[in-house]
Amino acid sequence: MALLDLIHQNVLRTSNINLTHRARRLRTTPALRALVRETGLNARDFIHPLFVRHGEGRNEIRSMPGIFQLSVEEAVFEARSAAELGIRAVMLFGIPAEKDPIGLENFSHDGIVQQAIRAIKRELPEMVVMTDVCMCEYTDHGHCGLINTGSHPNLPEGYVLNDETLDILARVAVSHAEAGADVVAPSGMIDGMVGAVRSALDISGFEHTPILSYSVKYASAFYGPFRDAAQSPPQFGDRKTHQMDPANVREALREVALDVAEGADMLMVKPALAYLDVLYRVRQAHPEMPLVAYNVSGEYAMVKAAAANGWLDEQKVVLETLTGIKRAGADLIITYHAMDAARWLAAQ
Repeated sequence: MALLDLIHQNVLRTSNINLTHRARRLRTTPALRALVRETGLNARDFIHPLFVRHGEGRNEIRSMPGIFQLSVEEAVFEARSAAELGIRAVMLFGIPAEKDPIGLENFSHDGIVQQAIRAIKRELPEMVVMTDVCMCEYTDHGHCGLINTGSHPNLPEGYVLNDETLDILARVAVSHAEAGADVVAPSGMIDGMVGAVRSALDISGFEHTPILSYSVKYASAFYGPFRDAAQSPPQFGDRKTHQMDPANVREALREVALDVAEGADMLMVKPALAYLDVLYRVRQAHPEMPLVAYNVSGEYAMVKAAAANGWLDEQKVVLETLTGIKRAGADLIITYHAMDAARWLAAQ
């Protein structure tokens, strides 16, 4: 004890330590820490993704424990459960009965997403139903647009055609709006997609239907489990000709500016965790725009795998992760953790 006293006296005598300001004062108790917390997290911040398929029941997705392919009936049940937890929005992804080169079911009146929209809005009119507007789940080649099969000799075979794809995306968005979708979300990173969808919606009488644009979508390795869930892996090549290079951020700001100019009502950055710097830059560049981050399937699967092995505390890691995404600038988060996170927050 004498030695400790000597050390203490020597430190105070020989240093210029100023303890007038003690940051730890505001960390003393849980109540005090909560009182001064800068970033809040709430169930209303989450958008719950739903994979909808034909048939009955639900099939668990092997690479995404706890996430299912759902029948329309089960999708309604899942949306109701989300609403009871305080989640205000769902995002629908469809798995068609049949696939073809252009994805005919994608814009069919009786397509699986169109059926799910009508069923959810009938049972839960206050639930905000968002829909993914893309082609990869519906095409037999698994790409996000029409494919060059020789009509454009100046482009490689298999190249995703841009302008020809816009008409399909516009038809899909209108069909979703006709079914009752509250928000449509073009996700293919096709040049001009926001403008084409906006024009088609306006002409069709849906000028009040908002567009959530996947404005910044990277060609990421974190999408693998989603492709299992949506049965949408590309049958050849990759998606690097239209999704963004993970090395680029100035390009992201350009993409966002183009989408804003074309009439986007909300913006998205996807994925989230490896791109928090991009999320922050977009937030700073467009503080007036609602900003969504997509906490994608691979990010979800990694946490689930580590938790299953007992390597980390799932609840703590998930809530810390989602808080970090909000802190970086997201107003809303699309996350497969939505239901669990809402339950955990309610129990705090």
